[in-house]
Amino acid sequence: MGSDNDETQRIIDEALAGLGSADIRTLAQRLALAGATSVDDLLAETRPPVRRRPRRAEPVTLRVRADLVGTKPPVWRRLELGSDLFLDEVHETMQAAFGWTDSHLHRFGCGPSNYSRETEYYLCPFSADDGDEGVPEEEVRLDEVLVDVGDKLFYAYDFGDDWQHVIRLEAVLAREASAPRAICTGGRQPGPAEDCGGVGGYALLVAATDPKHPDHAAARDQYAEIYGPETDPGDWVPTQFDIDRINHVLADRGRIASPHEITGPPGDLLDGMQTTYGQRRWRQLLGSARLDDPVLIDTDAAAAAVWPYAWLLERVGDGGITLTQAGYLPPVHVKAAFTELEFDKMWIGAGNREDLTYPVLHLRQSAQQVGLLRKHRGRLLATTRGKALRSDPVGLWWHLAERTPVASADRSVYDAGLLYLAALAAETTDNAETIVAELLDALGWMGGDGSPITAQSAAAATSDVKDTLRRLGFLQRARSDPDRREPPTRNDVDFARAALTAWPS
Repeated sequence: MGSDNDETQRIIDEALAGLGSADIRTLAQRLALAGATSVDDLLAETRPPVRRRPRRAEPVTLRVRADLVGTKPPVWRRLELGSDLFLDEVHETMQAAFGWTDSHLHRFGCGPSNYSRETEYYLCPFSADDGDEGVPEEEVRLDEVLVDVGDKLFYAYDFGDDWQHVIRLEAVLAREASAPRAICTGGRQPGPAEDCGGVGGYALLVAATDPKHPDHAAARDQYAEIYGPETDPGDWVPTQFDIDRINHVLADRGRIASPHEITGPPGDLLDGMQTTYGQRRWRQLLGSARLDDPVLIDTDAAAAAVWPYAWLLERVGDGGITLTQAGYLPPVHVKAAFTELEFDKMWIGAGNREDLTYPVLHLRQSAQQVGLLRKHRGRLLATTRGKALRSDPVGLWWHLAERTPVASADRSVYDAGLLYLAALAAETTDNAETIVAELLDALGWMGGDGSPITAQSAAAATSDVKDTLRRLGFLQRARSDPDRREPPTRNDVDFARAALTAWPS
């Protein structure tokens, strides 16, 4: 018979095998319990009860009021939500309703309070991947946790500022087939700015930025005392309650493309999605991109976008250009491209050697990849298609759209390019890399070491398509802050939509 120490070691070894970090932490606190003989014994006493109830057979509309806990006067929004929304969709609705930017982690909970051993938690993807105890939010429907009038659901956002919301069910209504999946019908008070310091910081900023507030002067003095006299509370202006703006955002997010409407490469991605969440998220993104609306491009806008390619085609001409022995453009042509295409404003160097002047090198290589130029017996020549499009900016614009993203030997790079174009078409570029990472995961891609795709690795995978877009004058950087992207323009969005709906015949 083994000793007590042997039995404890056996329990530890059994417990640690295959458990996430949250369960391991729980076990560490529970191992001293007398009489525990199995992993289930150790964990059962700390697991919350299952709070989810059966889903409704037919969708209804749930009228809810969402309150931001601790705010005075209260910050609240009234929403009408489809009962068949999943909690990841409710998260997006809450972000829009309160003016958040989805820059932090979040969590839902159902139980006596937001912080209770009896509360069952529904986790965002990051927390679920990290092994926290709970159910992935994309697997839980709203009608599983809000059933009867008075039921409440907790929603926590930004665990640093600790924004706590309570979502209470006010009414269960019949649902029309044409009803929006989510709509805001009322509310009061501005939504707090991101990273403003929680409820206390929000109250201070409201007073400091509102000249009509009775405590305005005192609040400005307090703000200066805390953050310094040169700081401006105006940098943290709360998001004004604008019901029309909220519903415009919700309408865009509520569009879901029907599977039979998604064809070509986007349809191939839909077929390849390995999770229900991935399929739904991809359909939402394509629905927001309005791919069924026609893309109209005028000659001037097309000419401005394709200018680098048109210039290079004109330079090559009908006779072509003799390349160097190493296969590069001769210095005279490199220098001409460097100056006339204004690459000298973005690239440091003499600009006369193609192998050292990447903007010129990448332009020429790109023109070859999309079938406008070709190499033949040491010469760079325009293809038949390139010659035909040289003086046709609209035709050249469509030719480039049809071939973006460029086919890649690495299929994940091509998939990432399509996903990024969809985010651009849906005008969601602020968190595009995160969206791409989530959907690459849903497609089954992973890091070289088997780890989940991160936003950083998604950014690397989308670098080729972003280079193409920048070459066409899209994805402009803010002049005041080169690290910040300007919001996408109509031309940016139109090209992305064209790239998602037109392919080489």
